[in-house]
Amino acid sequence: MHRFANPTAFMRIANAIFPWAAGLATVLFVIGLPVALVTSPPDYQQGDSVRLFYVHVPSAWISMLVYGSLALSSAAFLIWRHPMASVSARAIAPVGAIFTALALVTGALWGRPMWGAYWVWDARLTSELLLLFIYLGYIAIADAFEDPERGDKAAAVLGVVGSVNLPIIHFSVEWWNTLHQPSIIKMDGFTVDGSILLPLFLMLGAFTCYAVAIWILRLRSELLAVKLRNARMSEVNLASAAAE
Repeated sequence: MHRFANPTAFMRIANAIFPWAAGLATVLFVIGLPVALVTSPPDYQQGDSVRLFYVHVPSAWISMLVYGSLALSSAAFLIWRHPMASVSARAIAPVGAIFTALALVTGALWGRPMWGAYWVWDARLTSELLLLFIYLGYIAIADAFEDPERGDKAAAVLGVVGSVNLPIIHFSVEWWNTLHQPSIIKMDGFTVDGSILLPLFLMLGAFTCYAVAIWILRLRSELLAVKLRNARMSEVNLASAAAE
């Protein structure tokens, strides 16, 4: 793992993955969007509003997957001081925040015809909203200090602590009396009809590949920001030394 502490070695692998992730995301979106939004059959209870399901579920899945990656990166930074871990966490946090917001918005649009309200203080909805606040808190704390390392440490602590919310989101529909539908996959099989699975898995794959591609793009920009910051600090130090 420590050999990937070198940004060049890390980005060599990331850059090799990028065209595959971007290309596969494009293909899956081109195939999946028409299937999910046009040709797939309406649900016998939900009607055409089930089509929101094909955006809402992948968004919620990515929101949790990304936070899991952020938490692991934060732990690696705190335990091993892995230099690329903090860069990775900073890069991926806005991606997770956007997908979490999308999950909440699409969930609200789906909830209006199903529950009669855009928002109810359902356990899963509330814990997903908390996840959005944790993402925003991470982003704010990371940029709240003049010393980037202090910001990375403080944000990493929040990143690790906030991971407690992930099992709450997942198991909330089983632990509490909730209006939200159960998870689509359980030990005894799927909880949705087979006609829903094809468009759902196409969109899950498309969203996942898209998130990976965006993460790699943001890694590039974060590394560039680090280089520019280090260059400015070097200029300041040289100017101070010359003044003395």
